[in-house]
Order: sequence, then C-alpha cells, then structure tokens
Amino acid sequence: MRYIGYLNLLLLCLLATFKAEAQRYEDYFRDSTLRIDYAFAGDVRSTSIQPEELHCLPRWYGRRSHLSELPLEGNGRITVRDSITGQVIYRHSFSSLYQEWLSTPEAQRVARSYENVFLLPYPRRTAQIEIELEDMMRRTISRQSFYFEPSDILVRQHTTVAPTKHSYLHRAKHSESAIDIVILAEGYTEADMPKFLRDAERAGRELLRYAPFSDYQDYINIIAVESRSLDSGVSVPREGKWLRTAFSAHFDTFYSERYLTTRRVKAIHDALINIPYEHIIILANTETYGGGGIYNSYTLSSIDPRYFLPVVVHEFGHSFGGLADEYFYEQDAMTDSYALDVEPWEQNITSLKDFSGKKWHSLIPKGTPIPTPLADKGRYPLGVYEGAAYTAKGLYRASDDCRMRTNSYPTFCPACHKALDELIRFYLPEEAAKLSRLKVEIPKDKARSRSSKRK
Repeated sequence: MRYIGYLNLLLLCLLATFKAEAQRYEDYFRDSTLRIDYAFAGDVRSTSIQPEELHCLPRWYGRRSHLSELPLEGNGRITVRDSITGQVIYRHSFSSLYQEWLSTPEAQRVARSYENVFLLPYPRRTAQIEIELEDMMRRTISRQSFYFEPSDILVRQHTTVAPTKHSYLHRAKHSESAIDIVILAEGYTEADMPKFLRDAERAGRELLRYAPFSDYQDYINIIAVESRSLDSGVSVPREGKWLRTAFSAHFDTFYSERYLTTRRVKAIHDALINIPYEHIIILANTETYGGGGIYNSYTLSSIDPRYFLPVVVHEFGHSFGGLADEYFYEQDAMTDSYALDVEPWEQNITSLKDFSGKKWHSLIPKGTPIPTPLADKGRYPLGVYEGAAYTAKGLYRASDDCRMRTNSYPTFCPACHKALDELIRFYLPEEAAKLSRLKVEIPKDKARSRSSKRK
C-alpha cells in the first residue's frame, strides 16, 4: 500500500509538471484583454497599491507562449493564479515612474500618487491577481492582491468604443502573431497631424534600422495613432508654460530639465482602446531636447532636430528592453540609484555580484581582464568597463560606447543587442522565435564626442 501511495504521488507530480509545461493560452484565458488601472501612492516610508478600475477590451494582443515566465525581473511584477489549482498562469514585469520618484529628495518630504495601467489576458474563471513593487535597491516595498471575477458587472466593457484614428506605418508579414508597437501624438493639434505622420514614419523607420529589430521586421507592427491636442507643443514648467495636450506631458520631471514624462497614464491607454498595442512610443511636438523611457510603460521623446531619431531608439531601449542608461558623470563618486551589493536586473549593466555565466559574460573573448581597464578599450572592445547607470564607481558596462550611452554611437553594444534579441524571441510564438538571427559583433573602436551624453 505504501508503494502504491508513493506511486500515486509520483504520478500526480508528473501530471502537474506536464500540465505546467503544456499550458495553453485557451485553457485559462479568453481572447480579450483585462486592463487594470492602479494607483501607487506613498513616500519613502510606506507605499500603498490601490486597484481603481477594471476594463475589458475585445482582443488580446500580447504573448500567448511563455505565459507563466517573466521576460525580465523589472522593479515590479504582476502574477495571475488560477483560483482552483493555485497554478501561476501569467506573469509580467514592469517599472514605474512612482518607483523612480521614491529615490528623489521630494519623496522624503511629501506623499504622492501616480497612475499605472497594466494589460493582462482575460481569465476564463476566477483568478487571484497579485502585484508587488521593489525599490531601486531591489527590496520589496509593497504587495497587494485581489480575486478577479470575470463575470463582474462592474468591469467596464469597450466593445463599441470607436478607436482613435490610426494607420499602419509597418505591417508585419505575420501580423496576427507580431509585436505591436504604437506611436502616439502629444502636442499635435488637428492641423499638425500631417506633420505627426511624417515624424512617426521617421521614428518607425529608424527603429527598424537598428539590429536586432531589423532582423525581425516580419514580426513587428508599427501603428501611428492620431491623438489630437488642443494646443501645439509641450509644457515646460520652468518657463511657466502649461499647455492643453492629449497626455499632459511636460519637461522638468523631478526638476530635471530634460526629463520629459507624463503621469496621465490612463489617458494614454484610453486613446488606444480597440487598437492593437503592446508597446508605446509617444512623440512630443517640441524641438526642445529631452525624453524618457520606463520599462513596459512608455517611451516619450521630443522631435529635437539633431537628436530626435537616436533619442527615440535610446528611450525605446528602456521601455521595451528594460535597458539601463550606460552614461555616468565623472565628477560623481557614486549615486544612490542602484545598490552596489546586489546584481541589477537590467541586462546591460553589472555590479559583478552575480555576473559569471549571465548577461554578456558568454560573449567576452577569453583572456579579457574583468574588470577591463578603459585604457585597453582598443585591445578589448568587449569587456566589463567601470562606469554605468549614473555611477562612476561600482557599476559596469560591456563596451566603451553604445546607443544606451551616447547619441552619436550608431548601434547597440553586444550586451544590449543580446538582451534585446532574447526579449524579442520571448514575445514571439515558438515558430517565430526559432528564426533568431542573433549575430553579436564585437565593436571596433569608434571616435565619438563626449559632449553628446544625453543628460
């Protein structure tokens, strides 16, 4: 009897493993999107997570494979569990402007609330949805969960909402299984729309020019969305300039002149109802230099005539790829943006606390010293160079230069290329992911202007 009991237990374990591996989208989800609006509120002492409103959108445009896996760790995660089995049926990661704000001096003095919106596949039956947040030191600061009932009559339905006027700038050959990228207009009036479409066309074309995005053009849709503003331009608080624009974007975020963001995240997603989208680029109708990108939230970029195109690609590296900035300031010994005693989750920087065998370690030629002296950059184009993520000491990047470091460098470095390629394949269906054309080239030393640092 004991033997039979052990055998039954083994069979149950094997069955559970098989079911987890064989998880199909259709078993747990409808072909619809559950949009959850959250408020993150608090200060450095405490944080609360408050679900605000639930929405049902008619279609699901996200991934249908790797459902219970995380694309990256991020600074926050959402986990969906089946209420009957307790099985994890979907996970997603993100970062937020609120979490970044917590590292500012203002968060020491006052409490604030920030909007956040997350898209999930719509569960077929009752599910537990849990969200957790970490600070910049990777410590859990808040966690919240609730049970979602699919038949809840207070879930706002959007089946009859007319979509914002939009058009495809690039349509994938495999459009139904493609990664959907939308480009929205901010600070463009109705009369400005022809200009927006030209700007969006340039931005989309530039993104697809960069590897590895260029390798997957058959699996990327880019859609221009004509979100109209009452005023032309973007708000500049330091000049007392506040305009009526679609998403209330403004410079001077956290009192940093070039940091261009918006806190009106719900307005962004309202403009995208019934349009296919996963990843968001917003073009701001101003020639004032600036931008911002938040992982799995949005990219926001000005149309500065000199750096418009490289800034869009750089910020999309943040919002799509979760890549860290690789620049730093020589006069600063260090900042407190990152904990130097833990390994950052971003794939293009390291503190060397957990680097071996991960990130770009496998790409480094044998015999390359780690850390790599900057004086030897000509001898070791790919290595581990000190200085990254606003910190001169204790954080490291893969190459002397990269699209994530300066506006003048023409490509992503091998570490960024590898990270982006792996992420693209994560989002694509199995048959598309097998088409990986990953070819990481060791960069040659290229002259650049140090004055071209973004911030």
